[in-house]
Amino acid sequence: MKKIDLEIAVGFFLLIGIFSLAYISIKMGKLEVIGGKGYTVYAQFAQSGGIKPGADIQIAGVTVGRVTGIRLDKNYEALVSFEIDEGVKLQDDSIASIKTSGLIGEKFVQISPGASEKFIAPGGTIRDTESAIDIESLLSKYAFGKI
Repeated sequence: MKKIDLEIAVGFFLLIGIFSLAYISIKMGKLEVIGGKGYTVYAQFAQSGGIKPGADIQIAGVTVGRVTGIRLDKNYEALVSFEIDEGVKLQDDSIASIKTSGLIGEKFVQISPGASEKFIAPGGTIRDTESAIDIESLLSKYAFGKI
C-alpha cells in the first residue's frame, strides 16, 4: 500500500515538473500558444539588415510588439510585418527604423511616433522607414578611401 502512495507522489511531482518546464520554455522563448492580442502593421525597407521574425518592436525603449514575418515584395524590397500590442496606436506619420542593440547585438525595430492625429489602421503600412546601416560597406568605403 505504501509503495503505491510513493509512486503516486513521484508521478504527481513529475507532472508538476513537466508543466513547469513547458511554461518556462514558452515564456523564455516568447512564444504565443493561444494567440497574441494585437494588430498587424507592415513596413517596406530597402534593406532588412538581417532582422528576424520574433525581433522586438520598440517605442522609447519599451517593447510594444514583435516582427512576425519578412518577405520580398514585387519591387525587390523587404516587406516586414509587425504584430503591435492592442493598446498601442501608431500615428500615420510614424517612422520605423531597423536598429542594433550594441555593436554586434540583436536587431530590433524602433518606431518613432509622429504628430499626426490620424492612426494606422490594422493591416496598414508605415510609410516612412529607415533601413539598417550596413557596417561592412561603411568600413570598406573607409578602408579604400572612398569617404
